[in-house]
Amino acid sequence: QVQLVESGGGLVQAGGSLRLSCAASGPTFSTYNMGWFRQAPGKEREFVAAIGRTGSRTYYADSVKGRFTISRDNAKNTVYLQMNSLKPEDTAVYYCAANLFGYSGSASPQSYNYWGQGTQVTVSS
Repeated sequence: QVQLVESGGGLVQAGGSLRLSCAASGPTFSTYNMGWFRQAPGKEREFVAAIGRTGSRTYYADSVKGRFTISRDNAKNTVYLQMNSLKPEDTAVYYCAANLFGYSGSASPQSYNYWGQGTQVTVSS
């Protein structure tokens, strides 16, 4: 069983920055691919970014490329999402997820086996 706990969400003005963290339980964090997704009210959950087991491979949705950076610290069992130049359309609940077996860059929620509870990000205009 993998438990994931997100933190770092909040209210920020457009153009501002936030850093989300996701702490994972268990001794085998370095064997998981990790991803971030988001879900706005009335919309489907959408892929934001993913990172491979070692951190050497990263993947981004076109909507956040150049503004968001995913990273991980396997010694701390934590994955991060640095979000810069935030826009009102980035407002959503952000979820981290663990992909134990599949392709490291998968954008499909079905590829992910465990999910955190989510953290709210609100960007005001």
